[in-house]
Amino acid sequence: MAQYQEILVELRSAVAVVTLNRPEKRNALSAPLVSELKAALAEAEADSQVKAILLRAAGKDFCAGADLAQLQKIAQATVLDNLEDAAGFAALLLQMRKAKKPIIAAVHGRALAGGAGLASACDLVLASRSASFSYTEVRIGFVPAMVMAIARRNLTEKRAFEILCTGQVLSAEQAAEIGFINRVCDDADFAQTAETYAAEVASLSGSAVALTKSLLYQTDAMTFEQALRAGVEMNALARLTPDCQQGVQKFLQKQP
Repeated sequence: MAQYQEILVELRSAVAVVTLNRPEKRNALSAPLVSELKAALAEAEADSQVKAILLRAAGKDFCAGADLAQLQKIAQATVLDNLEDAAGFAALLLQMRKAKKPIIAAVHGRALAGGAGLASACDLVLASRSASFSYTEVRIGFVPAMVMAIARRNLTEKRAFEILCTGQVLSAEQAAEIGFINRVCDDADFAQTAETYAAEVASLSGSAVALTKSLLYQTDAMTFEQALRAGVEMNALARLTPDCQQGVQKFLQKQP
């Protein structure tokens, strides 16, 4: 794994553990951090040893959203500058969506604004019991624009509107209740629980998980009929993978 300045990356068995490492800034999303995240995810995608990616953070909070320096630049930037800056974060979210390997967020402390968006962009989200989530953009007259694309897909329209437009703080339990995250875990052993969970995901068939993720996200803009047709094509493709062929053989051998 390459060396980075604002994140830590290590390979633990089949899991690439990526840690946001700006604890003194509450892991705020600086341009260098976003750039390093892109590079680390690309590296993990290209590594045949990696079967899953665990995204976590150092310090008290998962991510406080935009870096203060970035916010200061907004006040003086041109439209073109702002477009370029926003496009950088959007590219990260799209990269996460298109990644073949499952990305798991382990959220502790606060996940605010873009930090909440970063967590929700992961395929699976675990949170410690004391964690909280909030889209705080509206409090400064800003719009949770790019992260809206994810929130709208994770939640019903009414739920998405409520948390995006009110800046409501969601506890981990509330986030799980509305389907924003997958699981709430005890604080005491949260780090180990997240690593164990990621290892379990990594033990699954890599081809089956990759194809399932691809098909699931493709159906976002499809009609029911289109989704069924895509399912037919994916079904036929999956049958040709070594994992599926071996799995079927093992299953048949167990039958009387």
